[in-house]
Amino acid sequence: MASYSVSGVNPEFDEKIVQVNRVSKKTTGGNKIGFSVLVVVGDKKGRVGVGLGKAPDVSSAVRKGSSYAKKHLITVPMKGTSIPHEIRIKVGAAKILLKPAPPGTGIRAGGAVRAVVEAAGIHNIVSKILGTDNQASNVYATLEALKRLRKAKQSS
Repeated sequence: MASYSVSGVNPEFDEKIVQVNRVSKKTTGGNKIGFSVLVVVGDKKGRVGVGLGKAPDVSSAVRKGSSYAKKHLITVPMKGTSIPHEIRIKVGAAKILLKPAPPGTGIRAGGAVRAVVEAAGIHNIVSKILGTDNQASNVYATLEALKRLRKAKQSS
């Protein structure tokens, strides 16, 4: 997996390109080439979004995906620098396990999950991808898992 950080116009957000697909369509005039790009955007303060951009060239696809992700940000409940509780989720063929970790553990996550949790600003987490190897499915499943987290109980 190639994960690239893109420094765009807005320095507030960190963009990571998770996947670039080259697609082609048969037409009477020949093959029409295009690209689809999966982009993860986050502010490293608990907000993260995912966007899929499609265009004839990579840069336009990145811009479209990034724009969509910024419009559809979610807020991730955090407990310190980790998540409040363990969560196991199945979305389609993707199965993801996310576990909170004590400070100093770091991010123990592979590829697609790592891109999402880094963009969200989570510093200590352990994860396991149990289902498909498809990066797009794993990104969407991770985002869904983060959406379903409950806030940590406030001690009074």
